[in-house]
Amino acid sequence: MKHLFARFATKTSEWAGKPAAFILALTVVAIWASLGPFFDYSETWQLIINTGTTIITFLMVFVLQNAQTRDTRAIQAKLNEIILTSHAENRFIGIENLDEEELKRLNQLVAKAAKGRDETEACRVSESTEAANAAPSKKAEGRRRPVAAKAPKQKQRPLEKS
Repeated sequence: MKHLFARFATKTSEWAGKPAAFILALTVVAIWASLGPFFDYSETWQLIINTGTTIITFLMVFVLQNAQTRDTRAIQAKLNEIILTSHAENRFIGIENLDEEELKRLNQLVAKAAKGRDETEACRVSESTEAANAAPSKKAEGRRRPVAAKAPKQKQRPLEKS
């Protein structure tokens, strides 16, 4: 049942984001509005659109939330894999579980560290990166799958806003 709902949620959210879905909704509203004079803009005429949109909105919240939650989890898993296989700091794995205040504090610390870097530190980071590449780390030795040789990359500042 879970997989059935997950597939339904994915397909529905993909369809709802297409221009055809918007055009269909716009067409329904245009037809409803054009029928207003025939029904003397009665309360029943208004109730039809209010009820229809409320039901659709209520159901779409759950469908879209399910699809978004799964997408977010997949992205987090991919980012964690990138962190684990790069020179990034492992302490950033799992920070999505921190509360809002902890995330703000971490963001401030990282931004402060990014601003405080100068050419001397950049040289030091470059030298330490070269040294780390020369001597295989425990993390690299623990990998189960072969990794293709990569061109040396520059140390990037974590969580820096562009």
